[in-house]
Amino acid sequence: MTERLNIGVVGGGLIAQVEHIPNLLALRAKFNLVAVSDPSATVRAGLAERFGVTTVIDAADLLALNLDAVLIAAPDPWHADLASRAMEAGLHVFCEKPLCYGLAELDALIATQARTGVVLQVGYMKRFDPSYEAALDLIGGKGERLRYLSVEVHDPDAWPFVAHQPLVVGTDVPQSLIAMTGERRRTQVEAALGFIPSETIFRGFAGAYCSALVHDVNAVHGLLDGLGLSPGRVKGAALFAGGSGGQAAVDLRDGEALWTMTHVEVPKVADYAERISLYFEDEIVELVFPAPYLNHHPTQLLHRRSTGGRLESIAIRPSFEEAFARELDHFWACIVRGALPRNTVVEARRDQSLLIAMAGVAAAPGKCPN
Repeated sequence: MTERLNIGVVGGGLIAQVEHIPNLLALRAKFNLVAVSDPSATVRAGLAERFGVTTVIDAADLLALNLDAVLIAAPDPWHADLASRAMEAGLHVFCEKPLCYGLAELDALIATQARTGVVLQVGYMKRFDPSYEAALDLIGGKGERLRYLSVEVHDPDAWPFVAHQPLVVGTDVPQSLIAMTGERRRTQVEAALGFIPSETIFRGFAGAYCSALVHDVNAVHGLLDGLGLSPGRVKGAALFAGGSGGQAAVDLRDGEALWTMTHVEVPKVADYAERISLYFEDEIVELVFPAPYLNHHPTQLLHRRSTGGRLESIAIRPSFEEAFARELDHFWACIVRGALPRNTVVEARRDQSLLIAMAGVAAAPGKCPN
């Protein structure tokens, strides 16, 4: 295999247009973007005009090209199927989150990845944020001093942060495909949860949990690894506001510490806030993330502690590198250089297992399935 990888992109929607396609083109020494597939003729024409890329209609047409790897940015219910087909074809896979909803699907992907030996990396860009990596250096080995870990997010969705982008929207996607995607989502969520959820639980699990908080769950799992801790049982959880809000509390250190998380959509307020705060006996470490699609807005890393009664607050900015670009660079390094994979399917399974447990508690308060 040459060092420059032939890669195709499945799905030409928002994240492909704002992040993945521009980043792959910028990393042209490492990636040759062969083609992008999308069912919308409008999107295909827009991508060809804006980026000068070759486009095809169907993912099957894309996978049949001379590729080394594929980046999957299609709607969530298609992720597992596309990843499996690509791996069976011997292609390395970068797949947007969530990799899939259910543990059985994840177990099948784990088996396929092990058998084929290809790289399968999940698109959790926060793990490649320079400030996140610096936070890991700050907290290493301090697990016994952790008292509380908090995740707080309010989000209007992407509209305020991409309005300046020349985005092309696929209003001409066939209605039959839209309906099929919805049916797949419903079937997959029900199979993952093991029960037929209310509409709020269904929407909240697929949305607030698996599309939003999944990023923070993955990031916190990485922080807990650095602390030498593992999450305990889900002490409480709720999905609310029609599924656009979600929260949970998870036990840490056998009740000596607690992890809480909350995500709520505020659709008509053009403001975004996301923070992960770690409270120790003698210091506070906090990550304050910008809206995901705002490039060139570094994450803030704040470190507070007291010495001799004096409070010291330090803002640490290790780099201006972009997390979305760094995760693709690492994907290349895993394939070409044999770098240690990060954000593997096994890690995705751990994330999804917790989200499923949270949904179970939210659906039946007082019962903790894990």
